[in-house]
Amino acid sequence: MIDKRLEKFANILVHHSLSLKKNDLFVLSGSHLAAPLIKEVYTQAVEVGAHPFTHIGIDGLAEIYYRYSSENQLKYVSPLSKFEIEHIDASLSIISPENTRNMTNIDPKKQVISSVAHQQIHKIFLDRAAKKQLRWCVTQYPTQASAQDAEMSLTEYEEFIFDSAHVDAKDPIKYWRTVHNEQEKIRKLLNMKKKIHVLAKDTDLTVSVAGRKWINCSGKENFPDGEVFTGPVENSAEGHISYSFPGSHGGREVNDIQLMFKKGVVVKATASKGEKFLHSMLDMDPGARRIGEFAFGTNYGVKKYTKNTLFDEKIGGTIHLAVGSGYPETGSKNKSSLHWDMMCDLRKNGEVYADNELIYKNGRFLNI
Repeated sequence: MIDKRLEKFANILVHHSLSLKKNDLFVLSGSHLAAPLIKEVYTQAVEVGAHPFTHIGIDGLAEIYYRYSSENQLKYVSPLSKFEIEHIDASLSIISPENTRNMTNIDPKKQVISSVAHQQIHKIFLDRAAKKQLRWCVTQYPTQASAQDAEMSLTEYEEFIFDSAHVDAKDPIKYWRTVHNEQEKIRKLLNMKKKIHVLAKDTDLTVSVAGRKWINCSGKENFPDGEVFTGPVENSAEGHISYSFPGSHGGREVNDIQLMFKKGVVVKATASKGEKFLHSMLDMDPGARRIGEFAFGTNYGVKKYTKNTLFDEKIGGTIHLAVGSGYPETGSKNKSSLHWDMMCDLRKNGEVYADNELIYKNGRFLNI
């Protein structure tokens, strides 16, 4: 994979996604499998005059931690972690798993304890990001485990990632700026609306977005990218939604998720697989049962579900709703240790009404 495409990929991350500059304190995280991309990003970060440092993971450490930690250890928050999130200027996390299922049999209660304990760290991160004090991005490096989840060979998965990133464009950064300009039309339309009503198979859900800000995502916080999102009014969700693809969170997979909302709160949740885990996450804290994010996937170059939220939530023609914490920059007030994106496919017989006007049908915005 060490080729010109990797160099271009890193160039987009450094100069577009993170806009690294001289003297930025920059943390670069990923597993040892992502070493080729880590080295390339590190090199380019040094070249612009930033101060990069790394967190290189070894697969299986999280499993060991959750399997053997006492409750006291699970509740411990390292002062080093707090100091880091308070002082870094930029962060890049590279998803690069060796085994995507090593958390399957971990007690979800332990994951909940740790997540709740780290809520302060999460809040600092969200607040600094909203104030533009911290630039962050999550991306993907192709590994055998992720390729297997996507039912592709490693070579096919590499091509899938590079194609999604448009590294072969004449000027990749210019391409993503063009994406931003195109999505601005969607953002401006949605910013004028107060109520969103979604109709699809086993789905009839309304949310209020009055006074909330829609955000245009074009390769900054996620790369590759392609979505427009907001944080709905916390007590507004009414109705039910059926998610089209398995939900993945904390190394666990949950199938056929269906949620029912009343006054903004999940009052019923079912799943054909992983229902106990689903309920554990929703019971994490009061905010976990409310919607923190509502988003339209706008990347029509990503067509296939790959069991990877980074790509799946961007699929053009889908929406995703995250239960749990919202992003302050949208105006969301929902606070939680949970943020779990779940996807609903609207490409076949799906409709979205905004203030009772049909604006979206079968996976496409109308008149845009």
